[in-house]
Amino acid sequence: MKELEAIQFVHDQLLTKSKLPAFKTGDTIVVTYNIVEGDKSREQDYRGDVLQIKGHGLTKSFTVRKMSHGVGVERIFSFSNPNIAAIEVVKRGKVRRARLFYLRGLVGKKARIKELKFSSANR
Repeated sequence: MKELEAIQFVHDQLLTKSKLPAFKTGDTIVVTYNIVEGDKSREQDYRGDVLQIKGHGLTKSFTVRKMSHGVGVERIFSFSNPNIAAIEVVKRGKVRRARLFYLRGLVGKKARIKELKFSSANR
């Protein structure tokens, strides 16, 4: 029991509260992250759909999938990664699952995620 409390204490001390927007599975996001190449660094955008969010605390991560020249590319980002400069939510997706791995086998229009429409009363 004391080990769990100690682990939780360490997680709370190491976890930096960053200002990331709230997003969920199915949303289309743009992740801007820093790339260090030798002594130079630059920012690069990675735009795609969120396939899953898993873990909690320091181990919380999310998977983003994009299509690059007709090939699906997935990348896993950690919420506690200091190289993530910003995350922007482009559109909200209307999905009924927490993990969208079935998108890997779909092509074309079937691979699209419907956009969640908000009325002015729901905002």
